[in-house]
Amino acid sequence: MCNLYRMTKTTAEVANLFNAVELGASNAPAEIYPGYPGLVVANGELRSMVWGFPLRLKGMKPDAKPKPVNNARADKLDSFKWRFSFAERRCLIPVTEFAEAEGEKGSKTRTWFSLPGQDMFAVAGIWRDTDEWGPAYSMVMTEACIHVADVHDRMPVILRREDWTDWLDGPPDAAELLCRPYPAMMTVNRTADPWVRR
Repeated sequence: MCNLYRMTKTTAEVANLFNAVELGASNAPAEIYPGYPGLVVANGELRSMVWGFPLRLKGMKPDAKPKPVNNARADKLDSFKWRFSFAERRCLIPVTEFAEAEGEKGSKTRTWFSLPGQDMFAVAGIWRDTDEWGPAYSMVMTEACIHVADVHDRMPVILRREDWTDWLDGPPDAAELLCRPYPAMMTVNRTADPWVRR
């Protein structure tokens, strides 16, 4: 599952590509981890939200920070946790590239995936308002395509530009059809960068 992605474009560049109105300033970093703010396109607006729906585990102290649930499996979108956000609050997540951990436990490195010839692309997302963090979003995941499969068995749902409107505004059954492995070429960049930065 994706636990790290990059968005290296300015908010103006993102708003322009997605034809969205910038809504306030963003403090999203270039590398986005679960529980951090990221940019999201929802309802025609480019907004900053927290990546991950807050989850309070049984036995947690009331003042403990919730765990961010940052990935929603496409085959579980009809479950109670995701159903209403999928039906009513779908969004686009602008991404420059996303990473998966590769290698042996304790020495995993970052492998980055991007789209050739595209500085930025859209990943399918869902969002909701939360008491803990305000607006929060989760990335929709599906089975891995051939370019990702030897690193991880799942990947983000990458949406082609012509599918953006169907994802945002189409009925749930039409949006569900878009939750498939990416069918075109991808660029794979294996690095020696440690997955966990100390």
